[in-house]
Amino acid sequence: MSAGKHSRRVGAAELGLSPVMWLAFGGGTGLSPRAPGTVGTLPGILLGWLLMVLATPWGEVAVIAVILAATGLLFVVGVYLCGEASRRLGVHDHGGIVFDEVVGVLPVFILLPNTWWELLLVFAWFRVFDVVKPWPIGWLDRRVHGGLGIMLDDLLAGIYALVAVWLTLWGIGQVAG
Repeated sequence: MSAGKHSRRVGAAELGLSPVMWLAFGGGTGLSPRAPGTVGTLPGILLGWLLMVLATPWGEVAVIAVILAATGLLFVVGVYLCGEASRRLGVHDHGGIVFDEVVGVLPVFILLPNTWWELLLVFAWFRVFDVVKPWPIGWLDRRVHGGLGIMLDDLLAGIYALVAVWLTLWGIGQVAG
């Protein structure tokens, strides 16, 4: 299996009717010719927001529990989906495989972002950490292979983004210190 995010172009016809490939490609968002990881993060933002809104009537603790449970469940599913999609494509962590972005951004939603600019902060900080891959994200990205490796670096990027968003909101006085 070759390595690299940009090894070859994949079209919708290649995904066919395979639920594994369509899910791994974020419902088709991973087919974007430019910045598929960035485009593929958008369904994660939508999913996080929907989970947050649906759980809000039961309180903040329920929202946090739902976000963490969804992240855990989808992480396990993603290990399989991303690993299988990589195997089928013959490329480790193909750039179009974006299920890892969808799941990776979810942890930030435990902060309960509820304005458009807070959602923009979530998106921006997640993309920064997913692209830059500070230690240990980059180290793990290079050493952990298969579906677990594909999912793990994005989950860590989400945790880094969680801290960065909290610090940003704290710095501008939007959260209690």
